[in-house]
Amino acid sequence: MSAFDPVRSFRKLAYNNALANVRLHRACAALLPGEFEAKRVSFFPSIKATLNHILTVDWFYVDALEGGTLGLKAFDIEEPYDRLDGLSQEQADVDRKLVAFCEGLTPETAMRIINIERDGRVQRERADDVLNHLFQHQTHHRGQVHAMLAGTSVAPPQLDEFVVSDDARFRDAELMALDWDETKLMR
Repeated sequence: MSAFDPVRSFRKLAYNNALANVRLHRACAALLPGEFEAKRVSFFPSIKATLNHILTVDWFYVDALEGGTLGLKAFDIEEPYDRLDGLSQEQADVDRKLVAFCEGLTPETAMRIINIERDGRVQRERADDVLNHLFQHQTHHRGQVHAMLAGTSVAPPQLDEFVVSDDARFRDAELMALDWDETKLMR
């Protein structure tokens, strides 16, 4: 058995993130007309608003991790997508970027300082701290969507079957959607 590898952990979190988003968006695609945008009790007032928030925050941080210049423009439109299909495609695109970033991560690049544009200042953080924050943010808001689904015609899906090998039998559909196989997850 090899030593603990924190870079592998970030890779696994990126895979988990993408797989969970596929499953959650698939569940949301089964909502009845009006349920996606219906007013609900949560931090954001609807499933639509919450999924849009996840997306815009992902744009913001993934761009910063990649050294891009999007910055606060990521938030120019609070809810850039009214329809789930376009939102799901954009979420899949940013998830692919996050996976690629984590697959290329090394111990040295994990400690690299990232510049994050804020109102009137630049926040400087280590890449590994930004990644931890981003994965926590995703999990937090996916949980809110999960809870909101309980008040719809769609049962909330299981969102924690993506990291350990024993759960392989539960994730075939998500792996197929991403064109991945088990070997990718077990590296």
